[in-house]
Amino acid sequence: MAMAKCLAPVLIFTVFCCYAFIPSHASPDDFFQCLSASIPCQLVHAQSSPSFTSVLVSSIRNQRFTAPATVRPLGIIAPTNASHVQAAVVCGRRHGVRLRVRSGGHDYEGLSYRSLRPEAFAVVDLSNLRGVRIDKQNSTAWVDSGATLGELYYAIAQASNQLAFPAGLCPTIGVGGHFSGGGFGTLLRKYGLAADNVLDAVLVDAQGRLLDKNAMGDDVFWAIRGGGGESFGIVLSWQVRLVPIPPTVTAFRIPVSVDEGAMDVLTRWQEVAPVLPDDLFIRVLLQNQTATFEALYLGTCDPLLPVMRCRFRELGMRMNRTHCQEMTWIQSVPYFGMGAGATVEDVLNRTAATSAYTKMTSDYVRQAIRRDAWENIFATWLARPDAGIMILDPYGAAISGVPEPATPFPHRAGVLYNIQYVNLWFAGGDGGGAAQMKWVRDFYAFMEPYVASSPREAYFNYRDLDLGENAVVGNVSSYEAGKVWGEKYFRDNYRRLAMAKAQIDPDDYFRNEQSIPPLGPGK
Repeated sequence: MAMAKCLAPVLIFTVFCCYAFIPSHASPDDFFQCLSASIPCQLVHAQSSPSFTSVLVSSIRNQRFTAPATVRPLGIIAPTNASHVQAAVVCGRRHGVRLRVRSGGHDYEGLSYRSLRPEAFAVVDLSNLRGVRIDKQNSTAWVDSGATLGELYYAIAQASNQLAFPAGLCPTIGVGGHFSGGGFGTLLRKYGLAADNVLDAVLVDAQGRLLDKNAMGDDVFWAIRGGGGESFGIVLSWQVRLVPIPPTVTAFRIPVSVDEGAMDVLTRWQEVAPVLPDDLFIRVLLQNQTATFEALYLGTCDPLLPVMRCRFRELGMRMNRTHCQEMTWIQSVPYFGMGAGATVEDVLNRTAATSAYTKMTSDYVRQAIRRDAWENIFATWLARPDAGIMILDPYGAAISGVPEPATPFPHRAGVLYNIQYVNLWFAGGDGGGAAQMKWVRDFYAFMEPYVASSPREAYFNYRDLDLGENAVVGNVSSYEAGKVWGEKYFRDNYRRLAMAKAQIDPDDYFRNEQSIPPLGPGK
């Protein structure tokens, strides 16, 4: 493996500079000295460094995980090229330090930068690797894992107002974790998942090798497109297929209260939303006593209105031209993913601070929930003072047309919609958030009769440790223990993911509390 070489005086300074930051309690002291041979010291932040805390919290999106009690990394490596990542892997293996990988910091359980177990680990923070290279002629792009969705979307829009990419709504999400877990947003019914549109990738494996899709092999390339890339190595960049969109799209947002008939509209939405034309995406946000219907239509308002009145009369008859917001696709990004008044340029703000503490989990619905159950949900759960939000995203069309084994993401044909349960609060400390977290957990338990079962399904990018954690047996994560959470996220694809893990990382170097365990041949 080629490594960057330094002149002797520079190397001596680099070793001294980086080694000075080694925390005295760290057992693998030689890890930092090893890094210093190949990585400039300003890119390595040990716990004792003045920059450590600011770098650690720079992309922590859930304030629950900023507390000092959280098990913290020995240090953070912020590579600027592939050789730095390769060096981190080689040094980590050599000196007994595991690596966790962070792109945007949105992991709902913070597993990209924290550990629930007292182990020696460091974080590879990919935020310096965020290039986007658009090939307009071939409608493709290469995007580095540290780029945000906002940066990717903005670069596409700069190249063409008739190209887009089907991924999530939140612009600050890092593409590395998002793509590797599936990734869906307002274009999911037209073009499927982000992972469905990945053409190639570059991965650093547990041996420090740099591999493209041919070198990593079909099974591993299959695995990183929806099975969680951090289990298999460090994905540095992705080649993706860009998709055509019209120069003008239409968005609308229509709130309907319980008193105005929200129950009837919502009950009908469950049956209509998954079978509408694939150009039309309508999701629902349930909060307090209101159902807010948010939509993106790939076209102008004139053809949208008759579609709504014919196919979804319960909402369409409440709708008129004043509800239509015609815009470009890139303008729809801040419309859905940011607050009121946000501009296209705001999608480039990757450091948008949040003071929120959050708890989230997910479900899938394969049979429409009865109206009387919705009445109970509004009256019993959404009316509470500590209640959170339900977000319902419709499936059908393109996302359901892909066979379940084609990617690790299995929630395809037969799924009506995904549910995300969200609660947030703004005060930590003793007892802070206890009621909000209890609401999520109790509500999730209440919903069991109404959602998919055998297994009860969940979306990997909405990671929830309440669904289960890995157990380590003989220094390798247990396949059987992993099934508890793994089959919820991946259904029958879990076993193939474990076999792919055994091919690329049989020693389970890349692991966390919900990483794929290796399953060797014949097991």
